Amino acid sequence: MTTNTTATDAIWVRIDGNTAIIKMNNPPANTWTAASLQALKAKVLELNDNKDIYALVITGQGEKFFSAGADLNLFADGDKGNAATMAKHFGEAFETLSAFRGVSIAAINGYAMGGGLEVALACDIRIAETQAQLALPEATVGLLPCAGGTQNLTALVGEGWAKRMILCGERIDAAKAEKIGLVEEVVEQGQALDAALALAAKVAKQSPSSVAVCKTLIQAGRTMGRKQALPLERELFIGLFDTQDQAEGVNAFLEKRQPNWKNA
Repeated sequence: MTTNTTATDAIWVRIDGNTAIIKMNNPPANTWTAASLQALKAKVLELNDNKDIYALVITGQGEKFFSAGADLNLFADGDKGNAATMAKHFGEAFETLSAFRGVSIAAINGYAMGGGLEVALACDIRIAETQAQLALPEATVGLLPCAGGTQNLTALVGEGWAKRMILCGERIDAAKAEKIGLVEEVVEQGQALDAALALAAKVAKQSPSSVAVCKTLIQAGRTMGRKQALPLERELFIGLFDTQDQAEGVNAFLEKRQPNWKNA
């Protein structure tokens, strides 16, 4: 298994087999900056072009914070131009993450607040440690979650809990997050990254070509009616027969061997 490590100031990336591990690294709370958001976007685009990467795991450096979101000092002067620039960077980074062609997993190893929760919401799957605390408290300081929070949270937990968390500023623990569907699994402290990597290893057994189109279809349900989505499902199914992975997958099953995916 090949392991490779690269780093920017606030985004660390390690490639382990078919999985990319991204660590947010901006002590003490792994807050986001314009530079780190741009670095995340660039890294996800790079991983999209790497046919050997099937899954992405994002977590926070340290033991206390996944990410506390934006540094509020950035908005203390009330500069609308600066606010517009940061909103643009947040949106572009997290929408790029959401559009990652493989499976993205958030390993929530501590506090996930504001933009820290929004980056997890942009992922496909969330695994939280028992001590994790999750919130979108922007309205408490006169702001709003502008990096997909109002939309992605509502899609996951419904209007009621989205309104409790955003409009009432309610902070929830990992157990409650699992109960309402905000996270898919809760693990013991220190185990989120290992659990996420174990799940990512399962992704590597799936056809990456199939995973990409299945993810497209699942996410299309957020904006597309069933009358449009069902024909698209059949269309993309037929389209898989133009890929090498389709023939490889079926023949590997019939020949009782492991498939050798090409992601093509």
